Amino acid sequence: MKFAGTDFIFIGFAISLGALCYATSGAVALRQALVQTMSLLLAVLPQLAGGLLIGGLIKQLISKDKITALLGANSGMRGLFIATTAGSLTPGGPFMSFPIVFALWTAGAEAGALVAYVTAWALLGFVKLVVWELPLMGFEFAWIRFLVSLPLPIVAGVLARRLARMRAFQMKDHPGS
Repeated sequence: MKFAGTDFIFIGFAISLGALCYATSGAVALRQALVQTMSLLLAVLPQLAGGLLIGGLIKQLISKDKITALLGANSGMRGLFIATTAGSLTPGGPFMSFPIVFALWTAGAEAGALVAYVTAWALLGFVKLVVWELPLMGFEFAWIRFLVSLPLPIVAGVLARRLARMRAFQMKDHPGS
């Protein structure tokens, strides 16, 4: 297991907040915070495990060459449309989608396709549309919102590709490759 710089930042932040909690509210408050943390961990662990499993299975079931061809640097607009479709069909929350994005990234997908995927998942999620938006907001609003949002994953993917080519936004090599 490798730690990234951001891992150390989060660990340091958590330790600092734990120390602050202890200093301002005492050991009982810190213990309650740790119990709440364990409760949250147990609540999200099944989703996280499922997302990680799906991400790992994607890497095993679809060859790295195929992922690179479909979602890599030379995939063109087709790659953005594939990523947009996949993102809009991915159910669940971030515990499901981001492990998939990570697996695709480590298998050779490029920034534009990954941004299109995440944007489509967030804006065009079919399950969210059917389960939440249509029943709560009605067909007219849901249809207008969906149509307005439809081009956004492609636009975001094109912009991400352009930014990724700029020196200031150069992404490091794919982790795990």
